[in-house]
Amino acid sequence: SVVREINKINERELDLGTTGSWHDDYKDSAYIFIGGLNTELTEGDVIAIFSQYGEVMDVNMPRDKTTGKPRGFAFLMYEDQRSTILAVDNLNGAKVLERTLRVDHVKNYKQPKVKGEDGEFVEMEEQSLNAKPDMIVDNVGSESSEDSGPEIDPEDPMRDYLLAQRKEQKALKKSKKSKDKHKNETPEERRARKQRKKEKKEKKSRKSEGMKAVEELLKELGGRDRGESDRRHHSSSPQRERSRNRELRRREDRMDVDDIPPRRQSRS
Repeated sequence: SVVREINKINERELDLGTTGSWHDDYKDSAYIFIGGLNTELTEGDVIAIFSQYGEVMDVNMPRDKTTGKPRGFAFLMYEDQRSTILAVDNLNGAKVLERTLRVDHVKNYKQPKVKGEDGEFVEMEEQSLNAKPDMIVDNVGSESSEDSGPEIDPEDPMRDYLLAQRKEQKALKKSKKSKDKHKNETPEERRARKQRKKEKKEKKSRKSEGMKAVEELLKELGGRDRGESDRRHHSSSPQRERSRNRELRRREDRMDVDDIPPRRQSRS
């Protein structure tokens, strides 16, 4: 069936790990087809199920003209075309009220007629299918550029998941490299490598202890300098200053006039 075929295509894509996807063929339409719906479900129920993968903009659930009951299928449009990929990958083959859903893309959806000014149903002037938006490269969201791989649009609904997956793959590659590096090591080489690692750690710890000792010494010296400056400041008190001024005045009074050297006459 179509459900199994879609699941097989998705599994094959995951195994190959290709950059392109079959979903790209439907980038011009944000509509999906939903089949296998239980006839007891309403439009609100369908929105509640599918809104977990994006904001729903339109739901068309055809009903029987005589009974008014749903016919078991619907067409749904998302605000963002990329949400259709999530819906198809996650809800295709899911069971709802004992019925298996078939969820697929819709390439050329013909939107239903609308009422005109005269009350008659007319064709829509322009189809609004919400094509896939252009890629926005934002400098703020530069997490994707840190790891190898193409840029990821910050508005992509799967952005966080893709970034987390990319980081996991990078960590796995790193661990594999380290294992392969020491794969052919002999026991003696392994012991020597561990000894070197241990010595390196000890050296770092000694270095940090030395730095702590230097910092403590600097603090102690700084405290001494402050103490000496405080003592100097206190020693030059106002009382000491006044006594020194009095002593200077006494010396000036004792000086004899003859001791003062004569002023030189200037030559004309």
